[in-house]
Amino acid sequence: MRYVAFPFVKRILPLLCPFLLLAGCSSPDVAHPVASGTPHPPAAHRIPKTDVQHGDRRVDPYFWLREKTNPAVLTHLQAENAYTDSIMKPTEGLQQRLYLEMLSHIRETDMRVPYREGGYYYYSRTEQGKQYAIHCRKKDSLAPPEEITLDLNELAKGEKFMQMAQYTVSDDGNLLAYSVDRTGFRQYTVEVKDLRTGQVLPDRIERTGSIVWAADNRTIFYTVEDDAKRSYRLLRHTLGVPVAQDELIYEEKDERFEVAAGRSRSRAYLFLLSQSHTTSEARFLRADEPGGQWKLIAPRIADQEYDVDHHGDFFYIRANDRGRNFRLVKAPVAAPGREQWEEVVAHRTDVMIEGADFFANHYVLTEREDGLPWLRITDLRNGQSHRITFPEPVYNASPGVNAEFDTSKFRYTYESLVTPESVFEYDMDRREAKLLKQIEVPGYDSTRYEMQRLFATATDGTRVPVSLVYRKGLVRDGQAPLLLGGYGSYGFPFPVSFSSSRLSLLDRGVVCAFAHIRGGGDFGKRWHDDGRMMKKRNTFTDFIACADFLIAGKWTCPGRLAITGGSAGGLLMGAVVNVRPELFHAVVSHVPFVDVLNTMLDESLPLTVGEFEEWGNPKKREEYAYMKTYSPYDNLRRTAYPAMLVKTSLNDSQVMYLEPAKYVARLRALKTDQNVLLLKVNMAAGHGGSSGRYDHLHEIAFDDAFLLTQLNVHE
Repeated sequence: MRYVAFPFVKRILPLLCPFLLLAGCSSPDVAHPVASGTPHPPAAHRIPKTDVQHGDRRVDPYFWLREKTNPAVLTHLQAENAYTDSIMKPTEGLQQRLYLEMLSHIRETDMRVPYREGGYYYYSRTEQGKQYAIHCRKKDSLAPPEEITLDLNELAKGEKFMQMAQYTVSDDGNLLAYSVDRTGFRQYTVEVKDLRTGQVLPDRIERTGSIVWAADNRTIFYTVEDDAKRSYRLLRHTLGVPVAQDELIYEEKDERFEVAAGRSRSRAYLFLLSQSHTTSEARFLRADEPGGQWKLIAPRIADQEYDVDHHGDFFYIRANDRGRNFRLVKAPVAAPGREQWEEVVAHRTDVMIEGADFFANHYVLTEREDGLPWLRITDLRNGQSHRITFPEPVYNASPGVNAEFDTSKFRYTYESLVTPESVFEYDMDRREAKLLKQIEVPGYDSTRYEMQRLFATATDGTRVPVSLVYRKGLVRDGQAPLLLGGYGSYGFPFPVSFSSSRLSLLDRGVVCAFAHIRGGGDFGKRWHDDGRMMKKRNTFTDFIACADFLIAGKWTCPGRLAITGGSAGGLLMGAVVNVRPELFHAVVSHVPFVDVLNTMLDESLPLTVGEFEEWGNPKKREEYAYMKTYSPYDNLRRTAYPAMLVKTSLNDSQVMYLEPAKYVARLRALKTDQNVLLLKVNMAAGHGGSSGRYDHLHEIAFDDAFLLTQLNVHE
């Protein structure tokens, strides 16, 4: 299914949190003294709120910080920012140098690889000095003059935040439907632009998720969210008709489920996917019959997931009804129910089928085996199958933009810790790959760096992969600074990707390591299952095992080990420093999900009900008791903690600002050390921080300067 907005947003930080800069060495048990004249950190007021659940009494003195419109809350957050700025002021020169260094590795004026769709070549480009992408197209070939379809820089004028979610053009190429968020709260508004005149039509739809055109070039199907930001309804809109008159097509009553709409690459069918974290069902409609009746593929069955694509007279269905790692089946369009499912690719315990893409004569499976992604091509005419081979032992590969159905060319992206993102076009008949473009990184020489994939041993004997990248010539004497990152939730594999901003770390002798811990999806569904619900603590013990492994292998030492994670990876940060605070010297935690019990007990908050299948439901006694054993906020204690920078955004809808704010307030009151604890609040952004590309680099430079200072590194 093409251009699907998958329903679950989850507590995942875009790019899973960029790696920060660290260096230097000192004992983690030695507190950094507060210099004379240094301002005192703000102390939040304590207004105790008592909750009793299953007979367990908990007192939350900082519950009042959730009152976003309370002037006292904003005053406290501003005081936190003022304190952070005062502590970081001596690093302003360093921040600027780091920023310019990272900027030097970026081609500021650049263009993405064009792709063909409906008689046009579409692409986006950037211009030096401009924060956002410019979306363009050319008719028939790349020779005609450029037509700008959407300039996000123009939309962003007068705004502090700008993010586009959906961008889809009608079949005749005349109308563009797009959605943007102007606050960071992940609340998107759909607008429609007439590409012939450049005018934006009066049609404007609020609080949307998916957008999909029908074949008549005048009907849009879209999803909307409820007060808990759950996409729960599908509606039909006809251009020119008041939005208030739009027809409700489907409403998902079960609060664990969200809905998303998409269209097959064949362009023949529209799909509606209703999905929880563990269960799904799909409906379909002919794209040329927008007024028709949506039909069910197969009714939902608890703990069974499936999704759908189309080819000819069949629907092809990726389903995990016979095993957790999915199989591929097909069923006649005329009768697609389970009793008609015919197996095409059987379930394999050691290979996860992550996705299926169908073309006129081929289909491509995205598979994951031995912790690595693979792309398997199958010729529908003769059944012959083969995999695309990749040259490096540690890498990331995934389908690229493949808008056309009737083609033998398949695009995919490839990158590694030392290879910049590269777009390839693969001839599925000739089995030949052609490099279309590799992201240019000025001043970068890949031969200066090395990467490895090692395996740590968890407490229960499980082998946990660790990916590393470092500058050649590294001496493994246990004294190198090392940054260890992790995530480990929702079944998402930790991406082994290239980052030009990471060069500032590597060129200073820093080793960057990635822990592919359980709770993620590096080894398919079993890897996820072993790190969620009543097995969630495996995520944290795996990460600690990776840290111990790197120290034992003389890659680093506790005094030179820093860690980072974002969102659910921020939960990871909070959990591991509660268990082993002496193991880590510095922590940078982005938008951390740290108040697990309070958040999961509040069903009015975004994500809560749907995530009962990831974390558990604390209204159940056993699950409450288990969650309480690791919830970072509830397990803070009187002891010494590492130096910490905790970052959040006022308009974050995935992890509300109140969680990191409460966490810092309680940690300040309990910790026994003199190590710096900073809270940085972006007052005009959401879950991923600033939306502009230059602003984002400034944020990374800020984080790097914090770690350099705390680890007493001088340039």
